[in-house]
Amino acid sequence: MKLGVHVSIAGSIDLSIDRARSLDLNTFQIFTRNPRGWKYSDLKESDILTFKNKITSENISAVICHMPYLPNLSSPKDDVHAMSIKTLSSELDRCNKLGIKYVVTHIGSHLGTGLEKGLERVVKACNTALSNTSNDTMIILENTAGTKNNVGSKFEELKYIFDNVKDNSRIGFCFDTCHAFAAGYDLSSRKSALDTIKTFDKIIGLKHLKVVHLNDSKGELGNGLDRHQHIGHGYIGEDGFREILKHSLIKNLPLILETPIDENFGDEDNIQKIYSLAI
Repeated sequence: MKLGVHVSIAGSIDLSIDRARSLDLNTFQIFTRNPRGWKYSDLKESDILTFKNKITSENISAVICHMPYLPNLSSPKDDVHAMSIKTLSSELDRCNKLGIKYVVTHIGSHLGTGLEKGLERVVKACNTALSNTSNDTMIILENTAGTKNNVGSKFEELKYIFDNVKDNSRIGFCFDTCHAFAAGYDLSSRKSALDTIKTFDKIIGLKHLKVVHLNDSKGELGNGLDRHQHIGHGYIGEDGFREILKHSLIKNLPLILETPIDENFGDEDNIQKIYSLAI
């Protein structure tokens, strides 16, 4: 099993590997830069070399990059859209240098201009970013929770983006369990989880699924809120995760926990919970 969590790069980017290995993980997710601002510093060659060497020596199977928070690929605002494309392009370039294959990105909000226009903006952003970066690093589109004006909460919307990006060989998908549940895809029983997986496969194709975010949900089915909960302590519950973790095509993908760290549970607790449910 390739099981990981989101870890910090504080100090230097290679320290993320130490933090992942301290939890006995063979995969993990990072931001390659400050996720809360537009500005960033270029990667130093020495940091790139150290990171890549340590990945090899520590036998890490996969590293996942997550885009910063500010970009909105669906934005109707030209300045924000342009900065979002620039950020996506830079992350594809940075990850290529680091040997990271997947850049997971939120799709964003159309801000009331309508789903059709939002989808067109996402397609444009992906086309531009991919044409700006001639490498093999992939854009991994993450399904959204169905919050008002969200783009990408329905599988059909994700498929539309895929079908309309010119070089969709560099487009894949991240399935976030909390987001899917919040958007109305039931995962709370073994049957409903399997039905949702089958629906994803029929509409998009499981062969295009590259990363899974494992998160329980603080909100009820179809609530539209992106609120993660500890595994087995939310409205999804244990049975749905059991089905997901036993699926032959899903269980071998990078599985990334984005569960809370609070007074009740931390990363170690959720990691052990996933291992117990996968038996």
